[in-house]
Amino acid sequence: MTASGPVRVALLGCGVVGTEVARLLLTDGAELAARVGAPLELVGIAVRDVTAPRDPVVDRALLTDDASALVRRADVVVEVMGGIEPTRSLLLEAIASGASVVTANKALLGQDGPTLYAAADEAGVDLYLEAAVAGAIPLVRPLRESLVGDRVTRVLGIVNGTTNYVLDQMATHGLELQDALAQAQELGYAEADPTADVEGHDAAAKAAIVASLAFHTRVSVDDVHCVGIMGVTADDVALAAETGHVVKLLAIAERAGADGVVVRVHPALVSLGHPLASVRGAYNAVFVEAEAAGELMFYGRGAGGAPTASAVLGDLVTVARHRVLGGKGPVESRHADLRPRPVGEAVTRYQVQVRVDDRPGVLAQAARVFADHDVSIETVRQARADGEQADLLVVTHAAPDAALASTVAALADLPVVRAVVSVLRVEGA
Repeated sequence: MTASGPVRVALLGCGVVGTEVARLLLTDGAELAARVGAPLELVGIAVRDVTAPRDPVVDRALLTDDASALVRRADVVVEVMGGIEPTRSLLLEAIASGASVVTANKALLGQDGPTLYAAADEAGVDLYLEAAVAGAIPLVRPLRESLVGDRVTRVLGIVNGTTNYVLDQMATHGLELQDALAQAQELGYAEADPTADVEGHDAAAKAAIVASLAFHTRVSVDDVHCVGIMGVTADDVALAAETGHVVKLLAIAERAGADGVVVRVHPALVSLGHPLASVRGAYNAVFVEAEAAGELMFYGRGAGGAPTASAVLGDLVTVARHRVLGGKGPVESRHADLRPRPVGEAVTRYQVQVRVDDRPGVLAQAARVFADHDVSIETVRQARADGEQADLLVVTHAAPDAALASTVAALADLPVVRAVVSVLRVEGA
């Protein structure tokens, strides 16, 4: 490819997102060429089965099952096939042959992003990944470029549309989790196997990517404390409403001391006054806190063919312009080299619902447990009582997560405690 010739684009994957990317490339070619400064030529689409039914917009002559040969004749490789292998090997092959890469693969980046970053840096090509986190929401570029002169202190957000839809339906219609999940599957918001979403793995991969960018540090998905939503009940959601909160699955990355970072994914109570509380349905939103910029919120559709394709095309235009006009995008920034710390070092608050004997002196015994673990109580209210047993709802002040978890364990051992009914962290208050 020369400055006057076309930019050759190879597309890996032709599912929902890949089909939409192909559609935009084939139908908006003139407009994209004007933005790039040269035509974008789709030279091939790698698929597993070239005989499978496709959207009519896809030119079947472009289909190939030889992905390796395809990436070696491209200037830019767009990867929307997902998975770890053979995707990683194909992208490394593309980079080695001098192609820039645009990827939406959060699982691969969360697990082994540094391998790809290092290969791209050595080869002098671009690696762009806006579509890997939060769909169409422009988040990667602000973290990697716009805020590079600032010091990000905390990022928290809703980065999985499936779980947000499920929890929203539980809150607005009083559904049990399994019923809300079945509804999400019927509407196409959840996969037939929703494990990656409801167990928090999808959000954890995205959290690792965001933390790496925000804190200039290599963070892998193995460094992320991850708890999904399967333990959240309709009672938890209803009680949250009574106390002025909603339950959200949050991805949180924050500094821990001078040289550490804690990254975690878990359900949490969010005050109705916080902007994240108003994020409904399958939408995503990410709240960024930085020293100079203050508080920033990025909101929009976090998944789907068209929104994700929008992010892919934005990266593709940028990368292609670099091929035509010269230059290169930002490389991996890891100068801070913060140490991933265990979730016990995170500072948070707990709401604990505990079922106790309904008799005098019980509250004093429970309060003594909190004091013994240096955890201060903010509020206590009696949720339910029948003369034999009562439910206490205790909200703590901020404390290290390890101290809070030890407190809950000690409460469970008290003779007057019949059960610890639920434990939820309180964030964004």
